[in-house]
Amino acid sequence: MAMSEDEDRRREEKARQVGLFRYSLIQDLLDPALTTRERGRLARELAAQEHTDPFGRQVRLSRGTIDRWARDYRGGGFAALVPEPRKAVPRTPPEVLELAAALKRENPARTAAQIQRILRTTQGWSPTDRTLQRHFVNAGLTGPGGGDRSVFGRFEATHGNELW
Repeated sequence: MAMSEDEDRRREEKARQVGLFRYSLIQDLLDPALTTRERGRLARELAAQEHTDPFGRQVRLSRGTIDRWARDYRGGGFAALVPEPRKAVPRTPPEVLELAAALKRENPARTAAQIQRILRTTQGWSPTDRTLQRHFVNAGLTGPGGGDRSVFGRFEATHGNELW
């Protein structure tokens, strides 16, 4: 199983746990035998208490949140209580990252700052050097192989207080 599939499954499970937590709070409010006044009193009592969420944190919810969850459940059932996954859209265009990766493959000794300057002069815009570094790590373009990596130890001491 791929890592992303496993991560997606964990996120779905967490979302389902959140939905179950929300349902456990509002289930008493959904009783059709309750009057509006009784339902409001019960919602205020729930809002006045602290609750333990599915991840062990103590949370306090507003009356509006509890009412919204009850409305959502009435309108869409349990699926309406489960939070939807985030839809994160990358801000950096993939073409720019591909060009940066090609520049890094062309000369592995180039730093992210150097590639950023090249992109800025050729494209007129470039992501930050930290964004480029993260992309290089994800693409496996970092590590040994670029330049001389010998360490010059000018402050190494052979015994204590030698440098004083």
